[in-house]
Amino acid sequence: MQYRTKQNDSLDAICWCYYDKPREVGYYVLNVLAANPDLAELGPVLPAGLTLELPDIPPPSNPTDRLWN
Repeated sequence: MQYRTKQNDSLDAICWCYYDKPREVGYYVLNVLAANPDLAELGPVLPAGLTLELPDIPPPSNPTDRLWN
């Protein structure tokens, strides 16, 4: 699926909403970053109008895959 960013969007908030409020949102953020090269260079608040690829991602096999605790 593709997602077009809105003003003040952040990747973690997008993943939290799109992937149905997962506990392990960091796992999904890492996978979306892998699907969208150079996205991390834009910083934590994404520019409006950017098109992101939100791939189908299976649930994490290891629930400790996190960006933060």
